[in-house]
Amino acid sequence: MIKRVIDISERAFIHMKHRQLLIERDQKTIAKIPIEDLGAVILQHRAIVLTQAVIIACQKNNVVLVFCDKQHLPYSVILPISDANSLHTKVLIEQTKVPEPTRKRLWKQVVQFKIKEQAVTLKLLNKNSKPLEHLARQVKTGDKENHEAQAAQKYWRLLMGDDFRRDPKSGQINALLNYGYAIIRAIIARAIVGSGLHPALGLHHHNQYNGLCLADDLMEPFRPWVDYCVYQMMQSEQTLEVNIETKKVLLGLLSESVIWKDKTLPFMVASHHLTANLKRAYSDNNIKMIFPSLVSRDQKLI
Repeated sequence: MIKRVIDISERAFIHMKHRQLLIERDQKTIAKIPIEDLGAVILQHRAIVLTQAVIIACQKNNVVLVFCDKQHLPYSVILPISDANSLHTKVLIEQTKVPEPTRKRLWKQVVQFKIKEQAVTLKLLNKNSKPLEHLARQVKTGDKENHEAQAAQKYWRLLMGDDFRRDPKSGQINALLNYGYAIIRAIIARAIVGSGLHPALGLHHHNQYNGLCLADDLMEPFRPWVDYCVYQMMQSEQTLEVNIETKKVLLGLLSESVIWKDKTLPFMVASHHLTANLKRAYSDNNIKMIFPSLVSRDQKLI
């Protein structure tokens, strides 16, 4: 079942009653949602108040809580660490023992798929995808020649032009990209925790101050999906800012139909298959990472 993502952008009081998440405004209940139907709750207003019971219920049901900053961009997430998987400690110990050659092998697959998806984005937008297609074939174990960075330099120039700068701290286009990336990151982190893996133990990203290194690794191939959506917004008459309309488009990616192992299912559901696949690949070198592909993109390429 596809889980719901709710975005709360006005002052509200959120509490639990009979396993229902209640959202109140001016002492009136404006929404009542079964907690088991939720996948993510995005909290955007500084005057939102929620009870501890809401936080615990969300954790017990693997609902990711996303907190936004004053620019309305996702800033932090809360994820469960104990009930998401009954063998959490055992899996965590196994995860810390994954050999470096295995991590490098899997990171190669992540980078290759990311570059291929960047090439697809360029192709869909009638831009030159050949340089990226060539680079994808050159990636080696561990991406020791950093083809990911080489691809990024070429990709942004081909996609946005020579004047564009990918600056996470600037507004408009970059703010929309940041919002889309952060939502994908949160949903991938949710899937990681749901599979019993720890999101801080990455394949490639390693930072003692980052608790979502593995999520940062696994979300990389899906960044071009966000890029495509934002580029389409640029071509329309939409205001290039994070608002109700643009958020609706980017949040829609979570429920988009994807292909995974010849099955068609929502991306949010496929993300759990992806992390389960990774879990198996940790202990079996014959298993390759299988990444979901958007049905809508595949259809446009035909």
